[in-house]
Amino acid sequence: MAETNGYMRFFPYDEPYANQREAMDRIYNALTRDQDVLFEGACGTGKTLSALVPALEYAREEDKTVVITTNVHQQMRQFVREARAITRQEPIRAVVFKGKGSMCHIDVDYEECQVLRDNTYDLVDAERDQQQLERRQQELLEASQEGDEQATEARSAVMDELDAVEEQVDALEENNTCDYYYKNLTGETDAFYDWLFEDVRTPDEIYEHAHEQGFCGYELLKDGIEGVDLVVCNYHHLLDPMIREQFFRWLGRDPEDVITVFDEAHNVEGAAREHATRTLTENTLDAALDELRESDEPRAERAQNVIGAFRDALVKTYEDSFEFGGREQVDENWEDVSIANEEGRDDLTRKFLQNYSGQGIDGDVEAAQKLGRTLDERYEEAYKNGESSTRQECQTLQAAAFLDPWMSEGTELGQYPVVSVRRDAGTGEVYGRAELYNCIPREVTETLFDQVHASVLMSATLRPFDVFSDVLGLSNPVTLAYGLQFPAENRRTYAVGTPPLFASDRGDPEVQGAVADVLKDAVRFTPGNVLAFFPSYSEAERYHGHLQGSDATLYLDKPGESAEELRETFTQGDDGVLLTSLWGTLAEGVSFDGDDANTVLVVGVPYPHLDDRADAVQDAYDASFGDRAGVSDAGWRYAVEIPTIRKTRQALGRVLRSPEDVGVRALLDARYTEEKERELGKYSVRDAFPAEEREEMIDVDPEKLKFAMLNFYNDHQKYDGEPPRP
Repeated sequence: MAETNGYMRFFPYDEPYANQREAMDRIYNALTRDQDVLFEGACGTGKTLSALVPALEYAREEDKTVVITTNVHQQMRQFVREARAITRQEPIRAVVFKGKGSMCHIDVDYEECQVLRDNTYDLVDAERDQQQLERRQQELLEASQEGDEQATEARSAVMDELDAVEEQVDALEENNTCDYYYKNLTGETDAFYDWLFEDVRTPDEIYEHAHEQGFCGYELLKDGIEGVDLVVCNYHHLLDPMIREQFFRWLGRDPEDVITVFDEAHNVEGAAREHATRTLTENTLDAALDELRESDEPRAERAQNVIGAFRDALVKTYEDSFEFGGREQVDENWEDVSIANEEGRDDLTRKFLQNYSGQGIDGDVEAAQKLGRTLDERYEEAYKNGESSTRQECQTLQAAAFLDPWMSEGTELGQYPVVSVRRDAGTGEVYGRAELYNCIPREVTETLFDQVHASVLMSATLRPFDVFSDVLGLSNPVTLAYGLQFPAENRRTYAVGTPPLFASDRGDPEVQGAVADVLKDAVRFTPGNVLAFFPSYSEAERYHGHLQGSDATLYLDKPGESAEELRETFTQGDDGVLLTSLWGTLAEGVSFDGDDANTVLVVGVPYPHLDDRADAVQDAYDASFGDRAGVSDAGWRYAVEIPTIRKTRQALGRVLRSPEDVGVRALLDARYTEEKERELGKYSVRDAFPAEEREEMIDVDPEKLKFAMLNFYNDHQKYDGEPPRP
């Protein structure tokens, strides 16, 4: 076991909290045993430092690199602040890494960038050869002038070689190259790296500093991160297998020499599923067919046959799904079309098989892939040689690469075929997309966690740990859980017995009236701002209408609008009500500190929209985890109920962000109450909360919430002047 003064050299403040010290010790010991850690900690438990401090100590001792990652921008900024604080006490070499797209000075995609780098490197390499030959011929010239006949003969051979290299340089100068990368290869970069490691630099700072000096900061960062102590990055650097392999290579580390720390780890499930999901749009299929019509390759006909049949089947599938007027209702957001079929393969595959007439689908797909690779190599060569101003992507290769797994994996457990449609914002045309949706994220994450030395996954909402471990494929992790460390007397959590807001009852005027009355009471008796979370944006808009005429200033969050700007405007006042969806961006990763918000309300149990895709996830989870969980409804519990309660807990955590904060958290729905638990049976969700959180939940009748809030806030002298009258 490590002595405290070992890893404490990386702790940048005077004293850790008691739970921080315990967590650091347990995490350090877990790392020494190559064990993963699941770490749940409420706001105020200091999760970031609790994980980073022991990880950096162990990495320093064993020559490893720590990679801390998140998918929340605010947390990325928090990591930078903590890393800067650490390096001021115990110097570490730390970098913050983002994708190429956010750091590119000339705004090209990955394929174009790859060609530009290769061309630029070839040019610089040839120029160096030219310089060496010029120096050599000059040396031989001087020797020959002194009468050295062998030098004269050798110089003749060097001059022939020099002429050839000069021709090569002239040709390479005609190719597409990158001036920024050229400066990387030819300029003096030591000063840049000295600047980089003087502090913890953000990607924006690196971009600006490199731009001023004419360098490509992204490429310098890649070249300079080998063997660093700490890397801060986004999820995709670890969850995408191809990017992860490159990333570790840039680090100069084998996977077993990397310790990963995932923040907001409750989001890993969804992020991993997205990384494993494959898509193919109708536009790509059309572009592939245009590409094939222009090709005189003998394989083009076979490729065109199979890709055309799939394209026509995709269009017919979504067209057949439209009822009268349905096409006109399609908007700019992707909307799934049901293609499930009880008789076997999905509707799209059945139509594809009916449309196809050729020598064999597998053979045609293979021919399309081979042709696609040939065309792709030609496009790269054309761009490399300057014959094309952009690096053309091969649409045939993309289409064929999708069709192969669609046919081979479409019936496998966890691979669910989906069709969706949307309207193009520019042309107004409706078009479709085929998608092979991955239902089981452990197929992505299990390999990662097996490869690296160990991982720490932390969040305020990871429990139940057994479910989290099953879903992500973690084997026997160490588990830590710490609740709110702030004074209990400064908060109240109420479970309010309003009518259960079942989807079928949300339009009932009596139900709406009962909920609206409680909302009005909560707003009136809150001395300050109120956050109100609803199952959807439409429900938030509904109750925004019910609150019209109240004395409070109302703020309605809408999809597609800036939630951050709305948050800033809301927190500048002290009488506001912000209504939003629990599935929106304000429900997690955003802090409402101090008096930014005093009361948070969660209205209803915000289950996600349940569609064919969600049903597929439930079925996959039932098949994968049903026996292990020992329950008949493992799919519902794993895929729907627990993620929903995690979202609810995240929303409740937006307030009470420091020991001095005073506030109320209220759950408005009888399904949260202890009183209705037995009556509602399987519809009750109270049991899905951790035990210590259930103990804090106080049942309150709807008409009595205002008295409870009045007493609580009055006891804390939060009202400015006379409190409101019930």
